[in-house]
Amino acid sequence: MTYQDIFTNELEQKKREGAVLVDVRERDEYTQGHIPGAVNLPLSELAGREDEIGPNTVLICASGGRSSQAAASLASQGKTGLMNLSGGTAAWLREGREVKGGEQP
Repeated sequence: MTYQDIFTNELEQKKREGAVLVDVRERDEYTQGHIPGAVNLPLSELAGREDEIGPNTVLICASGGRSSQAAASLASQGKTGLMNLSGGTAAWLREGREVKGGEQP
């Protein structure tokens, strides 16, 4: 099984198409600033919570490494429709895009 890498300029369209955004960074990283609409499910807590991830999910982290790891792990378990945000939150910020601080949306 595989997943798809997407770029920041594709994220808004994916959201309009109903994609769920899941930020796999640790809680303290997430609360400091996350892409609006993303929910937090840290990679360190993913084991045992895989059922919370459905198809049409974009996985996000700081730079794309942890989210890629999460996507690969979930895909190997048979999950489909997964996407990894290439460049992560850092790429989003580099483009001057907004992040939201605080807890879950």
